[in-house]
Amino acid sequence: MSPKKYAVIGHPIGHTMSPFIHKRLFELSGVEAEYTKLDISPQNLAYEYKNTLLKLDGYNITIPHKQAIIPLINEIDEKAKMYGSVNTVANRNGTAKGYTTDPDGFLKALEASGITIGGRVVILGCGGVARTMAYEVALKGAAVEFAVRIEDVEAAKLLCREIESTVPMSKTSFCLLGELCGDIDLLVNATPIGMYPKIDAQPVGDGIIARCSNVFDAVYNPLETVLVQKAKANGANAVGGMSMLVWQAVVAHEKWDGSVYDKDDIERLCIDSSQELKNKG
Repeated sequence: MSPKKYAVIGHPIGHTMSPFIHKRLFELSGVEAEYTKLDISPQNLAYEYKNTLLKLDGYNITIPHKQAIIPLINEIDEKAKMYGSVNTVANRNGTAKGYTTDPDGFLKALEASGITIGGRVVILGCGGVARTMAYEVALKGAAVEFAVRIEDVEAAKLLCREIESTVPMSKTSFCLLGELCGDIDLLVNATPIGMYPKIDAQPVGDGIIARCSNVFDAVYNPLETVLVQKAKANGANAVGGMSMLVWQAVVAHEKWDGSVYDKDDIERLCIDSSQELKNKG
């Protein structure tokens, strides 16, 4: 039996971690498969869909194709429909079905670290990453509070209105970063602050970090940002974005072939993926 064929598509596609992570996941599950990366320009997506992507067993999608792929595929999962974004496609019996695994990657990263969503949840930033996480918090029944820069106030207002109109009974609010205070049950950093090479930066001050019970930082390079390190030093549960990156890949494998993984193996893969990122420089 020939190996199954998978890929990640995007443009440009040079520095993706997907091949490293997915090849390891196939090894862990014992599934014989090939995984490659395909640089597909926007103008060639429809052509490559018919001539290349339909021949694969499945594929992952990164920028700029997460929305453009939707009209081409046969079906779309309910959550992907809600987000208007697809990052994983499974080809089965001539039917291409699209999913978004980022939200579940976020939830599984929290779960693996013993973090539950509840109480006061503060999200730093209001961009695309923040939107995904905010929706998942709202869907869990918790109130969402954004802390943003003054130039992002209008965007925060729009996002609050969007979530409240989409998720029944949801509650949202926002404040300026400089006004953030008090005890926080879960602090989520959805900004790039602290990312390599500016690894000494932190999105909030030590006084705020000291009052957080749980912290999730979407930054995945380095493995542990200053925010995560300081939160752990204070006794909080804290985890970085590499966990979400790997867990969303795990969810893709669940969609493709139903594979189940051991939490310790995934934790090891997070560490190894971080080292691979360092090696790539």
